[in-house]
Amino acid sequence: MMASLFSSFDPSSKMFQMNWMMMISPMIMLPMKFWMKKSRWTKMKKKLEKKISMEIMNNTKHKEMLMMSMSMFYIIMINNMMGLFPYNFTSTSHPSISISLALPMWMMLMMYGWMKFTKSMLIHLLPTGTPNMIMPMMIIIEITGNIIRPMSLSIRLTANMIAGHLMMTLLGNMNQINKIIFILPIQMGLMSFETAISIIQAYVFMTLISLYSSEIP
Repeated sequence: MMASLFSSFDPSSKMFQMNWMMMISPMIMLPMKFWMKKSRWTKMKKKLEKKISMEIMNNTKHKEMLMMSMSMFYIIMINNMMGLFPYNFTSTSHPSISISLALPMWMMLMMYGWMKFTKSMLIHLLPTGTPNMIMPMMIIIEITGNIIRPMSLSIRLTANMIAGHLMMTLLGNMNQINKIIFILPIQMGLMSFETAISIIQAYVFMTLISLYSSEIP
């Protein structure tokens, strides 16, 4: 049963993996100058971008992270929400996709920080006021915590996407007529909850990336 349950996260097209094509959907939805006149969608997106940019600039002083963090937010949010539609593949439920988003961002920050500000990065490994006896242990803990950051980012995103979709799959299998009255409201509530989770996980990913960049001088 568990094998068939988790197989729902695999792209199921036989002739061509059309479900993987959903990953290019942000490229279709993100352009701003597609229409001649401003629509409610572009106005809403402008307001959302303003709020996100204010949040990012509160977390980090690097202006370069504004575009990168905002783009990452839109890509993850759209891919998460597109997976809620029927017959669509949730790409962010696979660790190979989520870690391919987290690892390059983390490596970029680490390479830039250690190449440009080596002394400051070494100082950052030891918190201020640490007793002499536990200094080596604190350095090891800081290095370990820094190394596992891309894994924690990817696992958090993958686990949250899998958990909600598993619940929806289990409830979807209960399709008896006498149970539909009880199952349908739960499914509707779970769909709303998953929509909120899709947005929250994209926001958490963006916020953590911007916070990681704030540690670089």
